[in-house]
Amino acid sequence: MSTAKKFAGQTAVYGLTTIAPRILNFFLTKIYVSAYPAKVYGIFTTMFSWVSMINPILAFGMETTFFRYLNKRPDEKEQVYNNTFGAILGISLIFLVAVLPFITNIAELVRVDPQTPLQDHVKYVAYFIGVLLLDAWCVIPFARIRANGRPGRYGLIKCINVLVFIMLNLLFIYGIPYMISNRLPGHEWLSGWFRQGWIGYVFLSNLIASALTLVLLLPEFLLLRPNFDRPMFREMLSYSWPVLVANLSFVINENLDKLLLGKFLPASISASETGIYGACAKIAVFLNIFVQAFRLGAEPFFFSQAKKQNAGNTYALIMDYFVIAVTVIFIALVANIEIMKGFIKGHGAVQQQLYWSGLKAVPLLLLGYVSLGIYMNLSVWYKLSDQTRYGLYISGVGAILTIVINVLFIPKYSYMASAWASLIAYGSMMVLSYLWGQQNYPIPYNVKKNLAYIVSSVVIVYLSFSVFHRSLLIGNALLVLYTGVAFFAERRQILAILKR
Repeated sequence: MSTAKKFAGQTAVYGLTTIAPRILNFFLTKIYVSAYPAKVYGIFTTMFSWVSMINPILAFGMETTFFRYLNKRPDEKEQVYNNTFGAILGISLIFLVAVLPFITNIAELVRVDPQTPLQDHVKYVAYFIGVLLLDAWCVIPFARIRANGRPGRYGLIKCINVLVFIMLNLLFIYGIPYMISNRLPGHEWLSGWFRQGWIGYVFLSNLIASALTLVLLLPEFLLLRPNFDRPMFREMLSYSWPVLVANLSFVINENLDKLLLGKFLPASISASETGIYGACAKIAVFLNIFVQAFRLGAEPFFFSQAKKQNAGNTYALIMDYFVIAVTVIFIALVANIEIMKGFIKGHGAVQQQLYWSGLKAVPLLLLGYVSLGIYMNLSVWYKLSDQTRYGLYISGVGAILTIVINVLFIPKYSYMASAWASLIAYGSMMVLSYLWGQQNYPIPYNVKKNLAYIVSSVVIVYLSFSVFHRSLLIGNALLVLYTGVAFFAERRQILAILKR
């Protein structure tokens, strides 16, 4: 089997096991926007944004470090496993001791809707502290599964997590209210504690699903030993802390805009605008799913190829087809946005139009994810050459751009400023990574061809969304034309790969 086919196969498995849970989760968006007003959904968006920003701090870049040291020290795999997990365990326990005394103060900080009781926000924070700890402890066991080439087990556990989360949401939003209103057995007990329309049940469902995930990973946890190699850890730390800062900068780019919307808009509209932006951003998540699925397959694969003579050509070839795939998805989502918007249809005509008013931000968010995906591809150079400090510099620039653009322009342009900030930040990171990478770890990328695909996809998206006003027929005709031209241009290389 050729290297390209092997990589494609691994990525396809990770893609399916990543996409399936995310699609199931996406259907919850339709339920949430139907069950909760935009300002309540704004609380949901804000809480999950905070969690996404803290997660990489607890992981401390140890996932990437784990893969790098498996490659550097193949004879010490178990010690690498023990060290990376031990680091996360220690950091997470320090985090727990640090935040518990200030849980009420934290609740006041993250509170976006003054009408929601503070005690409710205290409960939200408590639930998410539990989620953060459980998810952090699962990072390295999941990485071990990936390193062992078991995407099926990885995907099964992820799917179970999402299915449990969905079933609990359905139970709290529809099941229990139905039992109470129809006076089914147990309704008196349920009526004693159940609160209709309380968003906290979504967060509680997440906590229960995370706890189940940890239980399912027990076989991996049982392989851990209380054996910590301090010299190895010090070496790991010098590699991982720039990765930590880079990952933190990434989540700042991804989530800070939603938090700043709540702080820089008038209190009367901040929760609503955050909810609109958060709901419409779910459409762009489909492209991000592909990018994340690619990362799951690419990270261990890139490290395994590093010592081969033709590694650079392999990375360039993967970039070629990644760009084609990601631009096709970009065009497809915009071409079918009139269908996709049905999943963010609010309850009633007023709420529906309120949510749909944010669709204009989607193409910008999608193009930002195109840039992010290319950046992830390009980032192989500083990870393989142990120059992770460049990841810190690059993502730091992205984070600064995100903060500055949002702070300056949110008061006037609301979430459209956030969408532009996302695109500019990821685009800048992509360009910087390419320029520095070619100086320090040259890879023969086909820049002109890849730029041609990106620019042509942007032109098609503009025509589909703005000129032809989101026409399904014309948008999909342009999609078929783009895909056909790409296949015709790449036919020889595709056939050559398939024949190997």
